Amino acid sequence: MKNNILIFVLLFSLSSFAQIPIFNEPQPFKLGEYFYIDSKELNEKRTINVYLPQGYSKDSANTYPVVYVLDGSAHEDFIHIAGLAQFLNMYQLMPNSIVVGISNVDRKRDYTFPTTIEQDKKDFPTTGGSAKFIAFIENELQPAIQKSYKTNESKTIIGQSLGALLATEILLKKPNLFNNYIIISPSLWWDNESLLKKAPELLKNSSDKKLSVFVGVGKEGKVMENDAKKLAALLKAQKNLSTHFEYLPNEDHATILHRAVYRAMEVFYGKK
Repeated sequence: MKNNILIFVLLFSLSSFAQIPIFNEPQPFKLGEYFYIDSKELNEKRTINVYLPQGYSKDSANTYPVVYVLDGSAHEDFIHIAGLAQFLNMYQLMPNSIVVGISNVDRKRDYTFPTTIEQDKKDFPTTGGSAKFIAFIENELQPAIQKSYKTNESKTIIGQSLGALLATEILLKKPNLFNNYIIISPSLWWDNESLLKKAPELLKNSSDKKLSVFVGVGKEGKVMENDAKKLAALLKAQKNLSTHFEYLPNEDHATILHRAVYRAMEVFYGKK
């Protein structure tokens, strides 16, 4: 009797499993696309990831803002920032936007200017290439995006940590490259805070173009928190800059970016 029951249960299980429909072999889930730039400025090939918003069509007359993401490799910040853009647009917190992720090769090299600190040179021997990376953005990446995609004049840059150091350098030295700057936990300690010290003089030569800036920092230690506050105070004194500073005490250096970018978009576009 027990054997008959076991056979019945086994046959029933196999029958139930056989009824599960398998329509086709699993296929890749497509989030975006990517292309390469053979950069003369950097003397290397760079991977660029691109998220296109729902309804995007080359045949449409619609044009879109572009959000440039530093640390934009697929295994870094590209995917979750693209997801934020999709989510925030769904709830009308930001317009439909193209998201461009710049994949890293050597972020310490690309995001830092030359340092005078000998220990930094010893610890990070490849650093000091930000001028070339900024030239890459200006002369190669932005023209490629404008040529290949249906863009409008709105350009946003997102950077955190060393990426935020670079975003700050661009804001101070090449402000017209972007309209919106999202600067999160900037590593302004680099080179004994030399960029922060030069900021007042650099801001004197700033253009009159109206720009929006969001500076955010979490519970990340006195140096980083105070430097972010000092930067925001300097930027708020500029009439052409609409600057918002936010302290996020529940976030640390590892968790802050997603929440801060969400807040930045609410500030830029108005929470509804």
